[in-house]
Amino acid sequence: MSPELAVILIWVVWAVSWYAAAAWSARTQNRPPAGSEALSRSCTIIGAILLFGVYSRHHHAPTQLWQLGEHANWLMAALTFAGFAFCWWARIHLGRLWSASITRKEGHHIIDTGPYALVRHPIYTGIILASFATAAEKGTGVALAGAIVMTIGWYLKARTEERFLREELGAADYDAYAQRVAMLVPFVKI
Repeated sequence: MSPELAVILIWVVWAVSWYAAAAWSARTQNRPPAGSEALSRSCTIIGAILLFGVYSRHHHAPTQLWQLGEHANWLMAALTFAGFAFCWWARIHLGRLWSASITRKEGHHIIDTGPYALVRHPIYTGIILASFATAAEKGTGVALAGAIVMTIGWYLKARTEERFLREELGAADYDAYAQRVAMLVPFVKI
């Protein structure tokens, strides 16, 4: 198996397992207005298309900006896996409060332990890590642009989610959490 195939396989296994686990979620009590996630979803979809577009380094060598050696490509596959392992740790830690879209679940409260003690949005952080590792493995400008556009999408979703959770769970409590814990990059407060 090549590192390129390993990266694709890691993404497929993550996506299938992630959506299969969607049934493991508490009942939704509230959600932000319709359309509030449209821009972030558009960015993540466009970013994914760019990241995984119908191109291969073997067929479009002129578009390749860099080539990592085999060991470095395997390291990128390992980082892709690590990103999704971080996502799963966060999702398991979040339990039934998880949702694919921004919602307030029955019994919702601020989770500030486990991966949520490192960053406020560890699922997005893991996906961003996996996206950049994948782009590095591919070595194309299009893949790098895809990772950047996906990151913008996850950042926008995180901002929307934070506004909603401040209203739903209490601004004082959420702001105290935000003061202690970085948003997407551990120890980097923005």
